Amino acid sequence: MKIGFLGLGIMGRPMALNLLKGGHEVVVWARRAESMQPLLDAGAAGAASPSAVAAAVDVVISMVADAPDVEQVMLGEHGASKGAKPGLVAVDMSTIAPAAARDIGDKLKAAGIDFLDAPVSGGEVGAIAGTLSIMAGGSDAAFARAKPAFDCMGKNVVHVGPSGAGQVAKAANQILTGVGVLAVAEALNFAKKAGADPARVREALMGGFANSKILENHGQRMLDRNFKPGFKSWMHQKDLNIVMKTAHELGLMLPTAAATTQMFNAMVGSGLGEEDSIAVLKLLEDLSGGER
Repeated sequence: MKIGFLGLGIMGRPMALNLLKGGHEVVVWARRAESMQPLLDAGAAGAASPSAVAAAVDVVISMVADAPDVEQVMLGEHGASKGAKPGLVAVDMSTIAPAAARDIGDKLKAAGIDFLDAPVSGGEVGAIAGTLSIMAGGSDAAFARAKPAFDCMGKNVVHVGPSGAGQVAKAANQILTGVGVLAVAEALNFAKKAGADPARVREALMGGFANSKILENHGQRMLDRNFKPGFKSWMHQKDLNIVMKTAHELGLMLPTAAATTQMFNAMVGSGLGEEDSIAVLKLLEDLSGGER
C-alpha cells in the first residue's frame, strides 16, 4: 500500500519508519526538511507539500501537535485535500478535541475524502517498538483500508466507533495516565518524606492492587531521576485541557482530572513544560519544601 505521512517529530518519525519496515511504500512531508532525512535514508520518498503527498498515496496520515495543525495539513492551501485522488483515506493520529476531529472529518467528507481520527497511546517507546495502542473513530470502510498501516505501528488496534470516538477514547486515556502519573509521584514523594525508602515502598506496592504499568514503568523512572522527555509535560497539559473543555461542553464534573490539570498547568508555569510528565515529582518535591 502507498501511505503518506505528515509530521515527523518524536512520534511520527518512528511510526513512519515502521510503515517502511512493514513493506509499504511511504511518502513523507515535514515542515523542517531535516526531519525528513532519516526517512529518506531509510527508503521513503519525499514531497514538497501535504497536497503532493496525498496525490501519490492511498492513505495519508498526519501526526502533528494540535487541531490547527491538523486543519492546516489536511485542509489548508497546500493541504492533503487539495491533492487527493478519489478514494483517499485521511487519518489523523494526533491528539485533538473530539469536536475538532468531527469538524475536520465533516469538511474532508465534503471534499470526498473518508476520515479517521486515530490517536495513539504508548509514547516514544511504543512508537519505536511498533506497540502503540491505536483508538480509531470513523467508518468501517475507512478503518478496513487503514488497518494494514495500523498493524505496522500498533499492537492494540481498536475501532472505537464513529467519527470523534477515537479522540474520546484518547481523552479518557489521558485522564487515567495523567491522574496515574500524579498519584505515583505523590506516593513516592510521601514515602520519602515519611522516612521510608521509596524504592522499597514501590516494590511492596507492586505486589498488590496498587500495581499498574505507570507504577512499574514511570515509578522506576522517577526513582532513577530519568526525566528525559518521552511525553513532554506541556503535551499532557494540552491533552488534559482538551478533557476539561469537553467536560465543560457536556456539563460534566471531573474533579480528579481537574486537579491533575492544575498540576500540569503549574508544571508549565514553573518551567518544567519541556520535561517528561513524570517530572511532576519535582514540582511536588518543591512544594513540599525539601530537596529534590
